[in-house]
Amino acid sequence: MTHSTHDIHIIGGGLAGSEAAWQLAQRGFRVRLSEMRGGGDMTAAHNSEGLAELVCSNSFRSDDDSKNAVGLLHHEMRAFDSIVMRAGEIARVPAGSAMAVDRDMFSAEVQRMLDAHPNVTIVRERIDTLPVSGSTIVATGPLTARTLADSIGAATGQDSLAFFDAIAPIVYRDSIDMDICWIQSRWNKRTAASNEEGDYINCPMTKEQYYAFHEGLVTAEVTEFKQWEKDTPYFDGCMPIEVMASRGVETLRFGPMKPVGLDDPRTACEEFPQGRWPFAVVQLRQDNKLGTLWNMVGFQTKMKHGAQVELFRTIPGLKNAEFARLGGLHRNTFLNSPLVLDRQLRLRGAEHIRFAGQITGCEGYVESSAVGLMAAVMAASELAGQDFSPLPDTTAMGALLSHITGDAEAASFQPMNVNFGLFPPMHDVKKKIRKEAYTDRAKADLQNWLVQHGKVSEAA
Repeated sequence: MTHSTHDIHIIGGGLAGSEAAWQLAQRGFRVRLSEMRGGGDMTAAHNSEGLAELVCSNSFRSDDDSKNAVGLLHHEMRAFDSIVMRAGEIARVPAGSAMAVDRDMFSAEVQRMLDAHPNVTIVRERIDTLPVSGSTIVATGPLTARTLADSIGAATGQDSLAFFDAIAPIVYRDSIDMDICWIQSRWNKRTAASNEEGDYINCPMTKEQYYAFHEGLVTAEVTEFKQWEKDTPYFDGCMPIEVMASRGVETLRFGPMKPVGLDDPRTACEEFPQGRWPFAVVQLRQDNKLGTLWNMVGFQTKMKHGAQVELFRTIPGLKNAEFARLGGLHRNTFLNSPLVLDRQLRLRGAEHIRFAGQITGCEGYVESSAVGLMAAVMAASELAGQDFSPLPDTTAMGALLSHITGDAEAASFQPMNVNFGLFPPMHDVKKKIRKEAYTDRAKADLQNWLVQHGKVSEAA
């Protein structure tokens, strides 16, 4: 069934919803894209009404498609003319081999491209219940409005799972003391897109400074949870810094504050001409195109704002730090997808509805966008009256989809970033070249799929 004004309704204008809208519109289908921000509603994590706003890091992680699973996912999305990858290139900022973007520029570019598309109608409205008919993609993300979440819960018959997602602070570049800090990439690894000195600002700590900082973290005043938020697990890939610190005094020195490969030039001497490694280091990564904002890498936190300012200004080089954004915490919800979704992301018992993005239980900007892309390709095939030919599970997108819709155990399903552990194993390949073998196989299999199904479907 189609409506007179559109062929498909997409609910949610985040990364997954924007990607799905673009893919369907490019295939000739009329899309109604509903986004509640701008219609009188806002979430606890968003700051603007822009489509595809990035609320946590500004990084899409590794762009290396030769031996990295997320870099391979970038490669595959580019093969489908992804709007997220298009906008990401335009808004790109230096980040070594990673892909990081100016978040405002990125959102504005996605908004501009969808506003300009003749097949996309953007409506600022909150949808409170699942549509009873009509092709629909729900991409409302981990911050789905309570009314719609209740409707989803009623339709699935299952309680939603949940985890907390913490946001790292952003510091103004001109408030960082560069007489104490220095710019360098670990092991001096840089790419052609890097700046001349390196991609990270490094704040060094002595042993005494580190232990005092650790003590400050584990005793800091944190936000209190509401009753319904208690006993909700964190996702390990976005663990608050103070929670990591509570796992042991040395944990941070082997995690986000690892000093290995970083030479403090202030300690240069005859024996160490490049400088000694500090006992611990806090790294900041460029957050916008202008280089005026820098993100505290790995410092997502649930500390109260006053406690953040007080403690983070004890970090060498950040004594006078001014914060463009302090860290925060929000509750993320997701479906038990292996139980309630079929292999085409359709809701069991209501096959006109597909889900996409983080609400399906994928984790990460790129993964969310990729699931939106796949949901759109599946919906396009269905709208055109064609059978959908699944992407091989040897590809990054195919492996991620398999995890979401069936390979994972429903009883213990948790959010997952794309990783080679989701791919069919290659035990006959030596371990040291296995990652390259995974990517080579994926690229070849994707190319074969595109040759056979390149034009997935077009509107009649």
